This record gives sequence, C-alpha cells and structure tokens, in this order.
Amino acid sequence: MVLQVGEAKKGSTELVITWEALPHNYRLEDEPLDNTGQPLLAGALSESLELNGFIQTQMLIASNFGLCATLNEQLVIKAPDWLYIASVLQVLPERRSYTPNLEGDIPTVVMEFLSDIDGAEYSSKQVHPPGKWFFYEQILQIPIYVIFDPEGGLVEFYELENGHYKLRQPDENGRNWIASMGLFLGTWQGTKEGRTGYWLRWWDEGGNLLPWAVEKVEKERQCAEEERQRAERERQQKERLIAYLQSQGIDPDNLPG
Repeated sequence: MVLQVGEAKKGSTELVITWEALPHNYRLEDEPLDNTGQPLLAGALSESLELNGFIQTQMLIASNFGLCATLNEQLVIKAPDWLYIASVLQVLPERRSYTPNLEGDIPTVVMEFLSDIDGAEYSSKQVHPPGKWFFYEQILQIPIYVIFDPEGGLVEFYELENGHYKLRQPDENGRNWIASMGLFLGTWQGTKEGRTGYWLRWWDEGGNLLPWAVEKVEKERQCAEEERQRAERERQQKERLIAYLQSQGIDPDNLPG
C-alpha cells in the first residue's frame, strides 16, 4: 500500500512524499550510539511514564528507532533518540521501524540528545539524505521537536507553527507543557544508574514529579520507616503510661470504665 501526497511537476523541485511499507526482508542498519549516556536518558524518560500508568497499548514509545518516509522514490530513515506516538494501527511486539500515516499517527514528540559536533540535529539539508530538522519539520511535520544538551542541561523546545518550528520558552519552573500528553517536560539534576548530570523528567499537571523505580522504592522504604518509628513512639508512650499508672498504685489492666 502506498499513500502519496503531491506529485512533482516535470522540471520542478517539489518533493513527492510517499508512505510505503518496508519490504519484509529489508535489513535496517544498526546505527551506532554516540555515547553510553544516551540509552540511559531515553530509558529514564520511558520508565517514569510506564511506572506511573501513562503508557497505553495503542501508544508507541521508543528510542533510536527508525522513522520512515519515501522522498522522490528514495527511502529515508531517521532514528531519533526518543519518540512518542499517541496511536498506531497495529501493536507489534518487535517493531524496529515505523512509517507515519501508513501505520498510524505521526509522532507527537521527537527528541534528539546533542552529541554530534557537526550539528546534525539542526540540519535543514533537503537533498538526499535530508537533514533531521528538515525531515521532522517539513516531511513528517512532527508537532514538537526537543533538542537536549545532556552536558549543559539546556533544553530547546520547538513547536510547529505555520509549518515551521518556533522555539518556546519554559515556564517559571523551567518546564514546557505538552498538552497532547498532559505532562510537563523539564530537567532534573542528579544520579541514576551511575550517571550523574542532567536528565529530562516528566511532571504532571499538578507539578508532581513522575518518579523512577528507584525513587518509588526509596519512598516506600521511607514510608515503612516512618510507620515503624510511629509504632515505636506509640509503644514507648504506652509503656510510660503503664509505668506511671503502676507508680500510682493503679492496675492498668483494671481501669474503671
């Protein structure tokens, strides 16, 4: 099945964009990761969504994952560091690529974590293979594009407006609201899985941080410890009361009704 938008006129530079399924035997290249921190950053974003009941069956949330389109009969695949798609037509257990429009919604959000010194995340190159910026903005027309610098903690939050990305400023808490997800996106500084630095985190509409598993476990441990201490205080208070009653010649087991 081929979904096509627009036809190029002879001699024109108009792009013909088609959404074609990959052949079953097509071999996707495994793009090398730029550094070991990127999978941790991507995994942390997905983990808190899953733990807090955000992820639904029809959603697609992935990292280093192939987004496909065919431009002028040439296949283009880009693998953003993290992406969110609200609804896909078919849930596949081992999906390695996705063709928007053909297989479901276009992504709502794509993210790139800065690592390349050549600025590939900002590339508007139109000739094959097109740059990431051009591909996300003009071909897929993804509503939100986030570029994150893990070293400096800077988040660039771009939103599609009149066909072009416009930089949005964060709120007073340093976060950006994603209405389609019902969540805020911002940065947090700390340590997880041996990595100390800046992380992208989610907050709900009430400003509550969506915790990671280790944070949930720690909170439960603290609650259990607080409960243990409360029970110990009550035990000590009871013992002091019994001792006082006994000192007054009163049997604590036979108090008047």
